[in-house]
Amino acid sequence: MTISGKIAVLQMTSGIHPAANRATMVDAVADAAAGGAMMLFTPEVSGLVDRNRERAAPNLFGEADDPVLAAVRAAASQHGIWVHIGSLLIRRDDSKLANRGFVIDAGGEIRARYDKLHMFDVDLPTGESWRESASYTPGEGAVVVATPVGRLGMSICYDMRFPDLYRALTNAGATILAMPAAFTRPTGAAHWHVLLRARAIEGACFVVAAAQTGVHEDGRATYGHSLVIDPWGEVLLDMGEAPGLGFAEIDPVLQQDVRTRVPALKHRRAIPEVVLA
Repeated sequence: MTISGKIAVLQMTSGIHPAANRATMVDAVADAAAGGAMMLFTPEVSGLVDRNRERAAPNLFGEADDPVLAAVRAAASQHGIWVHIGSLLIRRDDSKLANRGFVIDAGGEIRARYDKLHMFDVDLPTGESWRESASYTPGEGAVVVATPVGRLGMSICYDMRFPDLYRALTNAGATILAMPAAFTRPTGAAHWHVLLRARAIEGACFVVAAAQTGVHEDGRATYGHSLVIDPWGEVLLDMGEAPGLGFAEIDPVLQQDVRTRVPALKHRRAIPEVVLA
């Protein structure tokens, strides 16, 4: 596939009503296509943000029955644009939940799926406590998929703290790294830009990080600042805190130039056994 073109990034404040979130995503598909984008990127948990498990339960579906996934697939086909859904909460065949990302092509077909590998289980100094492992089953593998704007390595939010994943993705040929997120505000202010720029630089890749933002209906607050970063580590797009749609260009010539100037990927070696002295 040709590695070139404009992308669109959707920054959302998803809430407890999937129908409203679905409408926002479908509108964004149309607007992204109208703006000349070849591919749209949406945040983690685009279809539902709800910490109340009892209230959320009726809105959790298997892949075949998920109304948000179906609507976005139909919109992608209608408007002839690829879509990376950062993630949806999907009920697996074993009734457990997965935090699953999707790549959908311009015909509405699912080209790739990725279940979040790393679970965010932390107690923050602010008093916030998160136990993703109590709700979701982690994935078991990494995914790279060919798209019109490059070979896309898939990941989700907390994954970005584990560089071995991105080493594996770039070793497999990824030229763009997708890092959709619903980052908390304290960790976002401290680490968001630093981590994303580091992943771009070490992999000589474009990074696309569509994010949740603002105060959500369930009471949580997310950091926003959806980013597109080039392989030199320069920020091409920072969407701040307001929800909306942004655009950026993926330039393969720039990427090749960076990989020529700093050929670190060619210099990677298998890490030998660590000696404890």
